[in-house]
Order: sequence, then structure tokens, then C-alpha cells
Amino acid sequence: MKITLFTIALLIIGQANAQDATSNRKKEFNLANGLAIQGYDPVSYFTAGKAVEGKKDVSLAYQGVTYRFSSTSNRDLFKATPEKYEPIYGGWCAYAMGATGEKVEVDPETFKIIDGKLYLYYNKLFTNTLKTWNKDEKALKEKADNNWTKIFKK
Repeated sequence: MKITLFTIALLIIGQANAQDATSNRKKEFNLANGLAIQGYDPVSYFTAGKAVEGKKDVSLAYQGVTYRFSSTSNRDLFKATPEKYEPIYGGWCAYAMGATGEKVEVDPETFKIIDGKLYLYYNKLFTNTLKTWNKDEKALKEKADNNWTKIFKK
């Protein structure tokens, strides 16, 4: 009887932790109505080398975050290894995360793949933060990594 109650308690705690993680992702990630990357396909950055808009009817919810895909094969690739394709820093501007620790909107078509990870940048009103990022990438990336761990608690 004690083992059964203990097992049930562990399951309940595990479920509560999963719900907390999902809630935290919804709160801290760059989402518009639960949709990541403004509807762009996260896999296309890697497979096509460019930003491609996803289709409404080809989507997948992963831990509270909905992604759209340009094809079912891209959706299946994401489903197999979502951590490979999700954008860094919850989809916020990498430069701003490094420079000030702020969550700043991005232009999904301004991106860079670094060490197999997707980084997105603000690019509006004559300001392309990818250019500034490239001038001091190492230091900005280190600061951004540290700042994101303060914002997003897994």
C-alpha cells in the first residue's frame, strides 16, 4: 500500500512540474496568441537555409508553444527533436538579450544558426541587430546565455 501511494504521489508531482514548465514557457517565450516565431517554420531555417512561413493546417503544440510548419515532413522532424529546432532565448532578439537582458521582438527573417541553434534578431526602422551582434558575438552570446537563465527557469 505504501509503495502505491508513493508512486501516485510521484506521478502527481511530476504532472505538476510539467504543468509549471508549460506555463512558464507560455509566459516567457515570444508568442502571439500561443504561436511561436510569428508562424514561421522553425525547421526551414535549417533545411532550406531561410525563413519560410508555416501553414495553419500543419502545426504542432510542444509544451504549450504552437509552431507552424511549411510541410508535414518538417513537422515530423521537429516532433522527433524539438530542442534542435526551437529558437534560442524563447524566440526573443538574441542581441537584446545579450546587450540589456530585455525581451525584444524579432524579424523572423533575420536569423543566424550558431552551433546548430537558431538565433533571431530585431530588424526594423533602420536597425538590424544581427549586424551589431556579429561585431561582438562571443561576448554578447555569453551575456545572453546568462541573462536568459535569469528570465527562464526550466
